[in-house]
Amino acid sequence: MSDTVNSLPAAIPMSTAAASASLRNDAEVIGLVGLAHGTSHFYHLMLPPLFPWLMREFALSFTEAGLLMTVFFTVSGVGQALAGFVVDRVGARPVLFFGIATLAASGIVLGASDSYTMLFATAAVAGLGNSIFHPADFTLLNHRVTTPRLGHAFSVHGLSGNLGWALAPVFMAGIASATNWHVAGFAASAVGFAVLAVLWLRRDALADAARELIMRPGEHTSTAAHDGGQLGFLRSGAVWLCFAFFFVSTAAFGILQNYSPAILGHVYGVSLAMATGSLTAYLLGSATGIVTGGFLATRSEHSERVIAAALGLAAATAIVLASGGASVWMLLPLMVIMGFGVGVAGPSRDLLVRRAATSRFGRAAFGRVYGFVYSGLDTGLALSPLLFGPLLDAGHFRESLAAVAVLQVAAMATAWRVGGAARAVHPRERHA
Repeated sequence: MSDTVNSLPAAIPMSTAAASASLRNDAEVIGLVGLAHGTSHFYHLMLPPLFPWLMREFALSFTEAGLLMTVFFTVSGVGQALAGFVVDRVGARPVLFFGIATLAASGIVLGASDSYTMLFATAAVAGLGNSIFHPADFTLLNHRVTTPRLGHAFSVHGLSGNLGWALAPVFMAGIASATNWHVAGFAASAVGFAVLAVLWLRRDALADAARELIMRPGEHTSTAAHDGGQLGFLRSGAVWLCFAFFFVSTAAFGILQNYSPAILGHVYGVSLAMATGSLTAYLLGSATGIVTGGFLATRSEHSERVIAAALGLAAATAIVLASGGASVWMLLPLMVIMGFGVGVAGPSRDLLVRRAATSRFGRAAFGRVYGFVYSGLDTGLALSPLLFGPLLDAGHFRESLAAVAVLQVAAMATAWRVGGAARAVHPRERHA
């Protein structure tokens, strides 16, 4: 008895030390993956801030310039669906390194460009590099971060992407203004190689061998995981619903990202500076929502309810803006509110996809499921300008805001269906 009692004080510090080590490990993985994701979003906006220079030098129309981004997201979408298979086979870490290196290479191609054809090559190379991030990122987070902290991990992941978006226009346009757009391209390449160096130095924290992706003993799976072999996940209605969710929600964002300054300028007659500031307000609201959504995601077992409430708020705000009846002073607050709603939904959205994946296929299919599902994001961004550009060309600016609301309501419906489908397969599972 005495030996047992004497051993107890020593056991408590060991437990505390283990918990502290777990927190440090989780924080490092979350930080490194967040850095990688922020870098991918930085390259999303490597080209658009340079459009004024590129259009002047190569005599491009707005359509020709915009087509570069369609190439980027088309390559990224197709590549993302395929990258998941590679992640499941060789592990996430080498795929992540490949993606960062490819993005860095796209900056070199941009800097050396002397024709429209080389700009196409830049967009294609950058799209290829971007394609690997969701399957690689989410596989690493799901395997390397303890379950109670996953909501915060997904929150940081989303927030880092917003920061990458915010940094790119200032960085690219600033360097191009001070020097020229060729130098801006080479500088973008340096950003990628610097991030790759950081990830390489801390590579042990991201250790991720393919053999580690095999299901752990006793982990739930279903026969659906094996039906059809590597493509068995395509038979899952929940997976297709997740794809549809990303497509419609991102198509809505694409309208705002590409056209909100023009839309608000025409509907409310505000200056270009204020209309452009509205997009900044949306992104700031989204960033705040992502942080808030991380806390909500970890406290709710019904991710679809959080998503429905958050997107419901965003859709209601879009309807108010579409009415044309809002006061001018309300535009910025309303855009903040809409962004906040979309941001809050983000971490719960990522947990919902995780639940749909694990409830049917176990951990061994994370890469494939995440790669395919998140290719809906690239598809939405690629098609949004083609679907809604003609609507604006015809002068239907209010209708485009109404389309944002309709798409957000459609996203709510698909999220609700995903949650129900996942529980029907494995009703006792909670954020497995």
